[in-house]
Amino acid sequence: MNSVSTSAAPGFGLIVIGDEILSGRRADKHLAKVIELLAARGLSLDWADYVGDAPARITATLRRAFSGGDVVFSTGGIGATPDDHTRQCAAAALGVPLALHPEAKALIEERMRDTAAEQGVPFEPDRPDNAHRLNMGMFPVGAQIIPNPYNKIPGFSCAAVGALLTDDTRRGAALHFVPGFPVMAWPMIEWVLDHRYAHLRRAAAWLEKSVILFGAMEATLTPVMQRLEAVHPGVKVFSLPSVDHPEYGRHIDLGVKGEPQAVERAYADLRRWLEPFNLRYGPEIVRH
Repeated sequence: MNSVSTSAAPGFGLIVIGDEILSGRRADKHLAKVIELLAARGLSLDWADYVGDAPARITATLRRAFSGGDVVFSTGGIGATPDDHTRQCAAAALGVPLALHPEAKALIEERMRDTAAEQGVPFEPDRPDNAHRLNMGMFPVGAQIIPNPYNKIPGFSCAAVGALLTDDTRRGAALHFVPGFPVMAWPMIEWVLDHRYAHLRRAAAWLEKSVILFGAMEATLTPVMQRLEAVHPGVKVFSLPSVDHPEYGRHIDLGVKGEPQAVERAYADLRRWLEPFNLRYGPEIVRH
C-alpha cells in the first residue's frame, strides 16, 4: 500500500476488510464500484488494500493510512458482532478511546423505534438486544457520522491527528468507515464524496490514450517511457503487456493518462518518439 500522495490534492485509497473476501466466500464488489464513483467525479483511485478480520493487522493497516495524506474509504467490520473489529482498531490506530456518539445513538434508537413499529411491538430501549445495538454507535472520539440512507445506522469519519475533519479539508489523511454491504456502503461513499470533497471534483475528467503495439519489447521502449515522464510530469505513463489477449494476441498497450490537455501533448510526443522503432501498430484506445 502506498498512502502518500505527491500531488497538491489528496489521493484516494480503499481498504476492504473481511475474512470472507480473502477466503473467497464472497467476491469483492467495492473496488470496481469505488473506481466508478470516483471516475464519475473526474477522480481516480490510487491504491487499495485487502485485510482479514485480525485486529492487529487491521490496526496496522489503518495506522499506515492515517499517517499518509490520502482520503481513504474503509468497508466492513463496523457492526457489533464479535468478528467486527474496525471501530476498535480505528480508535487504537488514532490513540483515542471509543465513545457513544450522540448523533449515532439518536439514529440507532430511531431505527429501533421504526423496527418496533413495523413489527407492531412496543419499543423497549433497555432490552438487552437493543442496548447491544448501541455499540454500533461507539466511534473514536472526535469522529463525525456518515448518514446511512438504507437503515439509518451511520458510518463514521476520522481525521488523522493534527488534521481537521471539515467540509473544507484539503490536506491531511481522513478515513471514512462504511459497512461491508454494498447497498449501504455505496450511497454512503457517494455522500462523502459530494459533501466533503466536492471541491476536488474535476469537470474536465480523466483521459487515457494509448496504442496497441505488436512485436515490441518493454525493455526496448523503457527509454521512451522515461523520457515521457521527464518531459510531461503531469501525466502517468503505463505499459500493459499481454500474451493471450482474445483479440490482439501478444501485444503491449502503451499510453498515457491524466488531465486531457496534458495527455494530448504527451501522446503526440509518444507517437513521434516511437517512429524510429518501426513498430507494427494496432488501434488507438481512448478512455474517459
